Amino acid sequence: MPDIKLPDGKKIPFSKTIDGFEIAKKISKSLAKDACIMSVNGKLRDLSFSIDKDVQVKIITKKDKEGLEVIRHDAAHVLAMAVQELFPGTQVTIGPVIKDGFYYDFSRKETFTDEDLKKIENKMKEIVDRDEPTKREVWKRNEAINHFKKIGEHYKAEIIEDIPKNEELSIYHHGKWHDLCKGPHLPSTGKIGKAFKLTKVSGAYWRGDSNNEMLQRIYGTCWSNKKELDEYLFRLEEAEKRDHRKLAKEMDLFHFREESPGAVFWHHKGWTLFQTLVGYMRLKQKRAGYKEINTPEILDKNLWEQSGHWEKFGENMFTSETPDKKTFAIKPMNCPGCLQIFNQGLKSYRDLPLRLSEFGKVHRYEPSGALHGLLRVRAFTQDDAHIFCTEDQITDECLSVTNLILEIYKDLGFKNVLLQYSDRPQKRVGDDKIWDKAESALLKAIKQSKLKYEINKGEGAFYGPKIDFVLRDTIGRDWQCGTLQVDLNLPSRLGASYVASDGSKKVPVMLHRALFGSLERFIGILIEHYAGKLPLWLAPLQVVVLPIASEFDNYAKKIFEQCMKAGINTEVNLKNQKINYKIREHSLSKVPLLLICGEKEVKSKSVTIRKLGSEKQETLSLDRAIKKISQQNKFPIN
Repeated sequence: MPDIKLPDGKKIPFSKTIDGFEIAKKISKSLAKDACIMSVNGKLRDLSFSIDKDVQVKIITKKDKEGLEVIRHDAAHVLAMAVQELFPGTQVTIGPVIKDGFYYDFSRKETFTDEDLKKIENKMKEIVDRDEPTKREVWKRNEAINHFKKIGEHYKAEIIEDIPKNEELSIYHHGKWHDLCKGPHLPSTGKIGKAFKLTKVSGAYWRGDSNNEMLQRIYGTCWSNKKELDEYLFRLEEAEKRDHRKLAKEMDLFHFREESPGAVFWHHKGWTLFQTLVGYMRLKQKRAGYKEINTPEILDKNLWEQSGHWEKFGENMFTSETPDKKTFAIKPMNCPGCLQIFNQGLKSYRDLPLRLSEFGKVHRYEPSGALHGLLRVRAFTQDDAHIFCTEDQITDECLSVTNLILEIYKDLGFKNVLLQYSDRPQKRVGDDKIWDKAESALLKAIKQSKLKYEINKGEGAFYGPKIDFVLRDTIGRDWQCGTLQVDLNLPSRLGASYVASDGSKKVPVMLHRALFGSLERFIGILIEHYAGKLPLWLAPLQVVVLPIASEFDNYAKKIFEQCMKAGINTEVNLKNQKINYKIREHSLSKVPLLLICGEKEVKSKSVTIRKLGSEKQETLSLDRAIKKISQQNKFPIN
């Protein structure tokens, strides 16, 4: 009879075949109450799964990641149950767990409305209250296909037909309702709780193919408790307020047009913000020993074939054929161009490490449905750099890059950074000894940063391991931005070499490094992180001078001129409008400082300063005010 080994090493003997319920009860009554599913020798199982031999078991509750995922999975099933109870004849297709929630795709002639979503959500709560028991059955393939066809569930039948013949078909029953599913699932619908909410409905093609029927996808979010749900809904509300596309209109930064989908039309203020970031980066990189280069945007197809990019990214590249029948591609990345610069002239080990940076414009075809403001575009600028070094220099260079990235994120107001480390995949190039060195270097860099990190086993690039840098913004959202990759492949493919200390010819290691990833995307993240209220040094319009009445226009012009001389991005509003209207207008457009002048200020050669988001005002002499603003208008570089 089975001995059950627990995660802490403790063993519990049983005299008969048992299931997860009995194991949980044996451990504690509270655990039995909170139990969702269990892990048996590393595989997730229903609590009803029978155990008749020695195994290792972990009881999983809603506090565990796997527990929350199964709650969300059950919520997707209950969504489908509710829809079919309310709208008979609706076909169900697939309903997976996604980040923060779940969705289910439905085939229905009528469109789901916002009112329908409310009805469905209430029906879901009713099903939870019914506490319908969950039961798993294994069906024969033909039996399952015939059954679902008979009840009009043709999509389910099609799914089953595509499942490999040797794979077990499990059907889960929740009360009278049932669905094809691998599981595992909760013991009953009551275990889900009511910390869920349906969020939206959208269109989705069956199997993602535009040639197929358009289905209706209902999205929902689900959490362990009401507090977590409320916090998430607050984040959603805040995210909507902070939407960079909405703020861009208020701040007059950029826009998009159908004539060039996925490409940004930068307005003066937006381009000023862009160039300020570039200027800051240039200074940081120069101090870190980088040499800036620039490479062509269009390169011959032959180079992309040689580099391997044509095979892997060809479908996502924009191409053009010239009158002489040559095919050129707009670059989707900067690496091959940078290597051409490295290959010019003989390189010695004394020249290494060589750090080459580039603000390179790249183009990648993204489906039109995936485009999303600055966050997903087709044309963007990478703050790219490639470091050519010896194997012995990998560690130091990785440490240097990691520290530089963390410094920059701190300067820009991101305090919470998570590192994701990905090591060698099964299919890879390069000698294992070099992989050992590369992985060791990256891990050392991570550990010295003292930041939290995750390990993505086997998820490195085929040419080398990598670190991804994930930022957490002010409302708790995570953004993958910077990356550091060790390349053991491309330098060799494109003929890069250097003369070693012993006179032999060797291939350099190439480190790919991006701090923001995409400047466009990072600007979108910055706008949402600060809700448009950018730090003074970063704001594209830093100061607006506001005369209280037209008789003070000349003094306002003087203030404007002095601010501009001091390098402060300034405008003067001479419109014949009430001062409160002017203040409101420029506050909505997120101008950090308003300089107000009237009779008092003219007489005392002073100016009254009003900060964005504050009703408090400070009056200083004009010279002192400009000096104070100038001190705040410096790159945050020590």
